[in-house]
Amino acid sequence: MLFNQWLAHTKPIMPVIVLDDVKQALPLADALAEGGVHFLEFTLRTDAGLQAIEEIARQRSSALVGAGSVLDVGMMKAAFDAGAKFCVSPGFSVALCEMAQHLKMPYLPGVATASDVMLAHEMGFDLVKFFPAGLAGGVPMLKAYAGPFPQMRFCPTGGISEQNAREYLSLPNVAMIGGSWLCAPELLRSGDFKRISQLASAC
Repeated sequence: MLFNQWLAHTKPIMPVIVLDDVKQALPLADALAEGGVHFLEFTLRTDAGLQAIEEIARQRSSALVGAGSVLDVGMMKAAFDAGAKFCVSPGFSVALCEMAQHLKMPYLPGVATASDVMLAHEMGFDLVKFFPAGLAGGVPMLKAYAGPFPQMRFCPTGGISEQNAREYLSLPNVAMIGGSWLCAPELLRSGDFKRISQLASAC
């Protein structure tokens, strides 16, 4: 799976970015890269998200730019056409799995329960998003999943912060983490890319 190959060359951190101004896309990507963070998940919750993916895919080809909050096959296809290298969804969808296979698009489906994990395993996934991590049991739940699901690895997202990031990353079955603290709304509003780079470096 491409995620595993990518993880050999970048920090296991994926900022979850909600962007309102596409003009911030390139300086944001540069600030994160300066801090060693190359995964970029732009959520499709705003119109700027898809535009940012297209801009970065065209001008920063080394960036691992993807689309988050993908809810249906139309959104996945739009992200693919914009140049996204991967897609992430908050939950599990067979239709999205099939579309990802059709597009040969790396896909990180969301899981929250043991049943979700079993379905993901049946569909051939060994890396899934655990969301919302904090509300779905956090570190204790991931420790519990290690027993029945030794082959599965997780990307916990939701409730991850600068304070608990290392605790999650210390778990053997956590391959990477996702979080919004690197690109918090107040940092984006003020255009404080220096601080974003510092946070990325500290991870």
